[in-house]
Amino acid sequence: MKISEKITEQSSYYDHLEKMTPLELLEDINREDHRVAGAVQKAIPQIEAFVCQVEPRMRRGGRLFYMGAGTSGRLGVLDASELPPTFGVPDTWVIGLIAGGDVALRHAVENAEDDVHQGWTDLEPFHLTKDDTILGIAASGTTPYVVGVLHDARANGLLTGCITSNPNTPLAAESDFPIEVILGPEFVTGSSRMKSGTAQKMILNMISTTLMIRLGRVQGNRMVNMQLTNAKLVDRGTRMIQDSLGLDYEEAQQRLLQAGSVSSVLEEEK
Repeated sequence: MKISEKITEQSSYYDHLEKMTPLELLEDINREDHRVAGAVQKAIPQIEAFVCQVEPRMRRGGRLFYMGAGTSGRLGVLDASELPPTFGVPDTWVIGLIAGGDVALRHAVENAEDDVHQGWTDLEPFHLTKDDTILGIAASGTTPYVVGVLHDARANGLLTGCITSNPNTPLAAESDFPIEVILGPEFVTGSSRMKSGTAQKMILNMISTTLMIRLGRVQGNRMVNMQLTNAKLVDRGTRMIQDSLGLDYEEAQQRLLQAGSVSSVLEEEK
């Protein structure tokens, strides 16, 4: 397959960065960041197509796996790890894996992203089923760890998708549902932790939040299944119950703590 020039590696629109003032740097970075939301908006049909395939699989017990290296892998792990406390779901619903393992969350692991079959090896302990989905995340669209795991996943009958910032990539070619968000060169040439990383974070939020809502983890506009892991969340849940049932604060909080979640309290009232 012919690989087009990587937009993510093209020279920045800006030069002599070391001569800029802090204000100039900040304003120009922000100017580039303004491009991200518009580019993500153009990709919504691709995001929708992916979500619509994942939802019925998750309803049947399938899981969504995020696979990436470096920044992309860290963002996948971050999004997956936020879902249990936010929506009260098991940490097995959405799983983030990064090339090099958890140590790579804080430290660069040499050559971790270059092994084309390591991704599939990393998935073996999860005993995959045909209802599982693999979403590869790589701004370049060429990361061997990510391209390889999608290739192996498709060969084993799993649904695949990807998020990339370049068109016509090997990663997209291995994806049933590619999401391509074209952002132009990075402010610092090649630094895909910037606009590409921001776009990835936005798209992952969109995918996971939409799925959680569709799977019944939100009522109205509220996170009624959130875990009560700190005082702020207990207070938030208490006020939800107050608003819904017309109770005073103390009674609402007592019922919340007894039931363990807002949704359980509201279910008792039905």
